[in-house]
Amino acid sequence: MEFLYSSWPWYVAGPLIAGTMLLLVFMGKSFGMSSNLRTLCSVGGAGRFVDFFRFDWKSQQWNLWIVVGVIAGGFVALQFLSPTAPQINEEAVVQLQALGINSTNTSFVPTELFSLDALLSVKGFSILLIAGFLVGFGSRYAGGCTSGHAISGLSNLQIPSLIAVVGFFIGGLVMIHLLFPLIF
Repeated sequence: MEFLYSSWPWYVAGPLIAGTMLLLVFMGKSFGMSSNLRTLCSVGGAGRFVDFFRFDWKSQQWNLWIVVGVIAGGFVALQFLSPTAPQINEEAVVQLQALGINSTNTSFVPTELFSLDALLSVKGFSILLIAGFLVGFGSRYAGGCTSGHAISGLSNLQIPSLIAVVGFFIGGLVMIHLLFPLIF
């Protein structure tokens, strides 16, 4: 039963991802999570107001089922396959504690950042609002999100996806090493 409580090894997860991508290629589909926001807006009638949302959303219905599966899989993993919070490297714990995050190794996300109290503070709400805008704008500007470019785009050998993934990594490094210490 130990296999259920640890991450899947690369030789299981990798072929599953590759198999899924091959199946999508043979079906003429491309994977990405950010495109679901456009589909949901179209379902909600946004196409009456903005041309970008005026398209046949039923052709993208399959991708909405992926979102349902991700949510259901996350729930199952958290409730039934993860008895304790993940243990992270002690060096990382020390670095996080220096930034005022002391809930490491006790929960899946730092409560100092993701609790209701943190969200309802002016600082927490501002960060959420600005980050949400930047992620939404960035996904649209880059023509997709990290999962779409890193999994689907790279597997299809698309140069724009390679450039986007390199940009995502650079942005993540800048955020965690330069901006995160300034914010917290």
